[in-house]
Amino acid sequence: MLSATNIALIPLLPLLGFVLLSLFGKQLKPFAGVLATVLILVSAVLTGGAAWTYFFANGRVNDVYQTIIPLNIEWLRFNDQLSIQMGLLLDPISVMMLVVVTLISLMVHIYSNSYMHGEKRFATYFAYLQLFTFSMLGLVLATNIFQTYFFWELVGVSSFLLIGYYYDKPSAVAASKKAFIVTRFADLGFLIGILVLSFYGGSLDFQTLIQQLTTPHTPALDAANKASFLGVSALTWGLSLVFIGGAGKSALFPLHIWLPDAMEGPTPVSALIHAATMVVAGVYLVARLFPIYAISAPELLAAIGWVGAISAVIAALIACTQTDIKRVLAYSTMSQIGYMMFALGVSGYGGEAGLGFTASMFHLFTHALFKALLFLGAGAVIHAVHSNEMHDMGGLRKQMPITHISFLIACLAIAGVPPLSGFFSKEEILLAAYQNNTPIYWIALITSGLTAFYMFRLYFRIFWNKPHTGHAHEASAIMWLPLVLLAVGAAFAGLIPFGELVSSDGKALHSELHLSFSIAPVALGVFGILIAAWLYGKQNAKPASIQSSLGGLFQAVYHKLYIDELYLFLTKSVVFALIAKPAAWIDQHIINAAVNGSASITQKISSNIKTWQSGKVQEYGLYFLGGVIGLAVLVLYIW
Repeated sequence: MLSATNIALIPLLPLLGFVLLSLFGKQLKPFAGVLATVLILVSAVLTGGAAWTYFFANGRVNDVYQTIIPLNIEWLRFNDQLSIQMGLLLDPISVMMLVVVTLISLMVHIYSNSYMHGEKRFATYFAYLQLFTFSMLGLVLATNIFQTYFFWELVGVSSFLLIGYYYDKPSAVAASKKAFIVTRFADLGFLIGILVLSFYGGSLDFQTLIQQLTTPHTPALDAANKASFLGVSALTWGLSLVFIGGAGKSALFPLHIWLPDAMEGPTPVSALIHAATMVVAGVYLVARLFPIYAISAPELLAAIGWVGAISAVIAALIACTQTDIKRVLAYSTMSQIGYMMFALGVSGYGGEAGLGFTASMFHLFTHALFKALLFLGAGAVIHAVHSNEMHDMGGLRKQMPITHISFLIACLAIAGVPPLSGFFSKEEILLAAYQNNTPIYWIALITSGLTAFYMFRLYFRIFWNKPHTGHAHEASAIMWLPLVLLAVGAAFAGLIPFGELVSSDGKALHSELHLSFSIAPVALGVFGILIAAWLYGKQNAKPASIQSSLGGLFQAVYHKLYIDELYLFLTKSVVFALIAKPAAWIDQHIINAAVNGSASITQKISSNIKTWQSGKVQEYGLYFLGGVIGLAVLVLYIW
């Protein structure tokens, strides 16, 4: 199952689906959803076989999981020293990501067959889903950092197409452009970082880069540490720029502003982007280069941990105030991605020190299940009540029992309630933070309580709060089937001995559950749930009263700390006014004037000399005679 053909088919099948649906979408429209779903199903089956073979048969040698490259071909050669390869890389985190991407994509494809039924651009939608899945699979299988960047940009393009799927809706077009532009700025940093790391590491290949930039006293590492700019080593600069690319894609503070607006796309798209693919790409990128960060730049890794912690708590606070259910889930995603990132930041490399790394990847895995479940459950609710706003909901538990139970399981999982999956992955993250960075631990603990509160605020306002007076009904079987499957995963995935499969150094990490340590986070989570039930279990005036008493503080958090407004101010008042306008004046009055002036001079000269070629023989004879006389005078003068 680890043959090059089988592994290559995993990303190539969705690529085939994209090509077929793009070229023959109109003809295949009645079968577009089925075709796309079957192709993803085959990819998922191949992934399951590959994962089983890798983790339980051929992937481990002497109790250490190996890096296997079943295929690696030369794509572009620039000279004898530099070429770009395209290949397939299998190691614990890439195999784990293959499982996550294909599983969640399959659930979204199945769900979309019903949710998107009747859309005019039905085939186009599935073509975009196939392109997105292919791009993400290519990214996680990349053998080198340039191949990662290639598919990184394809993920950006396909997310632009999906977020802006409703192209006749101005807000969707604006959201797609915002996501594309913000991540482009971050990706510029990523590209420069690639150039820096490959220059000093002497390669684009991940294995070679890690070896060259982590082995003490190698010429590459010494040169990268010796070279500096503004007192910071070239290695630190390169790794920082790569992280900026990851922060943009994973919507970490302060590059998170595109994420809430991305909710303008169809709800299944939100599940795919938030649960399994685009936003975890940044976490995966740092994990892929983790040995370099942990061994050669531990101070930078600690700073990355603080960025994750700040992102987690800010997003949790904002989520407590939002009323659009998809925006609550969007900020929830940002907060959970912050959890994953600060877990990497507080981790070391190898053995027990690598607990944070394992915890981060474990939470990535469990989060994919319960976050996809939350978004698809939200889609079922929106499909039933035709609104995203909480005030249009309430009392839906009786009309939508399957959606209600599955949504409740997801809320309990993300709140860290035992024995559901989120409890186990969050506990490992909190333990890693407690052991290595106490301030981040307290931030994470507070954030876990906020998470329980805002998720059950959402739950009670959708399914309890007030009697529902509309005609809502349960989703179709095609829509609730993925909900049930994901609910099972969200409930039991925490029982997987994840540390024995994924660790920072490939060796089994035997982590234990410390019940005494779990008392504080579980108690805080339960407290958050009880506060949410007290405020929102039944319709009352308490939430409005608290909101009013908080005054400007509530308004600041509700308006997302005015970070969007700050970006607009900087863009309009600084970039446009101080840079763009002077540049436009120079372009118009100097560059354009010079070009237009040269054109005018050329035109005038042309007008004056064009009579020399009039076509009249007598004029040519006159010019010829003048020339002869001139030459004669010149010869006589010289002699």
